Amino acid sequence: MNTTDVKDRIQITGHDLCIEDVIEIARFGKKVQLSDRARSGIIKAYETVKHKVDNKKPVYGITTGFGQLSTVVIDEKQSSQLQKNLIMSHACGVGKPFDQEVTRAIMLLRANTLANGYSGVQPKVVETLLKMLNKGVHPVIPQKGSLGASGDLANLAHIALVMIGLGEAIYNGVKMDGKTAMMKAGIPPVELEGKDGLGLINGTQVMTALGALYVYEAGLLIETANIAGALTLEALQGLTNAMDSRIHRVRPHRGQQKCAEDVLKLIEGSACVNQSGRVQDAYSLRCMPQVHGASLDAVNYVKNVICTEMNSVTDNPIVFSEEGEIISGGNFHGQPLALSLDFLAIALSELANISERRIERLVNPHLSGLSPFLTRNSGINSGYMIAQYTAASLVSENKVMASPASVDSIPSSANQEDHVSMGTISARKAGEVVENLRNVLAIELMCAVQAIDLQDLGTLGSGTGKAYKAIREIVPFLDSDRVLYYDIDKVADMIKKPQFIENIIGKLEWN
Repeated sequence: MNTTDVKDRIQITGHDLCIEDVIEIARFGKKVQLSDRARSGIIKAYETVKHKVDNKKPVYGITTGFGQLSTVVIDEKQSSQLQKNLIMSHACGVGKPFDQEVTRAIMLLRANTLANGYSGVQPKVVETLLKMLNKGVHPVIPQKGSLGASGDLANLAHIALVMIGLGEAIYNGVKMDGKTAMMKAGIPPVELEGKDGLGLINGTQVMTALGALYVYEAGLLIETANIAGALTLEALQGLTNAMDSRIHRVRPHRGQQKCAEDVLKLIEGSACVNQSGRVQDAYSLRCMPQVHGASLDAVNYVKNVICTEMNSVTDNPIVFSEEGEIISGGNFHGQPLALSLDFLAIALSELANISERRIERLVNPHLSGLSPFLTRNSGINSGYMIAQYTAASLVSENKVMASPASVDSIPSSANQEDHVSMGTISARKAGEVVENLRNVLAIELMCAVQAIDLQDLGTLGSGTGKAYKAIREIVPFLDSDRVLYYDIDKVADMIKKPQFIENIIGKLEWN
């Protein structure tokens, strides 16, 4: 990790949070604390805001209204009510709430951007957010309602509601009103002032949190795709010449090179490959490095965008305490995220596309030379016929989800906010593609090991042998028809855990 772990707590500084930290805190409940340096920066920015208010300087969102109402001057005595009203009026999220993991990631990233010391909130605002994370007070955050500029206002306001004793939260697995949840956890509600309300909701933390979680999943799924493809290569007695490093050296895209290297490592020592008598394989086998590798390069690009955004200041206005200035800008605009998360959905859709084509080669007797649909008694048994249908359905759904949201925009706030990113929609769509890809790869893994078992192929590769064993430990050979969705769910659950990859190729590094 890039952050310093002190007394089993990850310190947040605003500058060096990494993907692995997000997973540790969001998924596994790791505790968090604010670094001393970050606290000092927060105090300085807060004092700058307070000085402006005390001297009756016009500052957007602090001594004025918001959006189109920024021309309305607010009296100092009304500052607290202004910030509270902001939270109540902006909490307009609708739809199914985010699950706990996503909620925790959003809260963490909001605290981290405030920890940069450019937002001007009270220090207790950040401390309260961290206490909620550490004690398990999880606001109910509806998924829909964000335009992606000015950030994720409608969704983030639901966190701030609970912080001021309103809204709803999950505490100890029970849904309750926000005030009760905070009371049970022993966390006093916050009395907002100055720039507190605006500092809590103006930013890209919903789309960034989703992006961080999904790009982590994407890293696992690319490695899983290599494993599934390598197993299929063995099951179809494919050729290894397309993985030759000389081919990829003369077209040196890093992802392409890495995929070819990974496949060769996975099948090292295999007696199954290069036995077919063919001179070349179909594209879904031969072009794995080019297709998987392009997706890997895309995911790495998205990861870099996400890591930058996680450690950025994305609210407005921004407080520069050293210069004593507060400047209004547009860092809340989610366009960098929107474009990259659309790219993520496209890249992962392609992994599902090529995987489904390999599944078809496995179940189709005219392409595989094996028994129809990988069952010994076809006719009375359908084998993996409908598993391929499911994969095809998911691939087609992905094509819809890969249609970019970032090319859309719609004006809001009386046309003051006349271009928006739709980044949170991009993020949510990417999540659907992640889930669909995981299930498609689960089906390919099941079909590949079934095809291997229908033949006497000899020794599997050093990596594919481990993958074969892991699958067969939870899914037995399909001797006759049984309910297959149980098997698909088991394999999908297995490949969601990093241990599946780690036991085969080693730990993924995300720093």
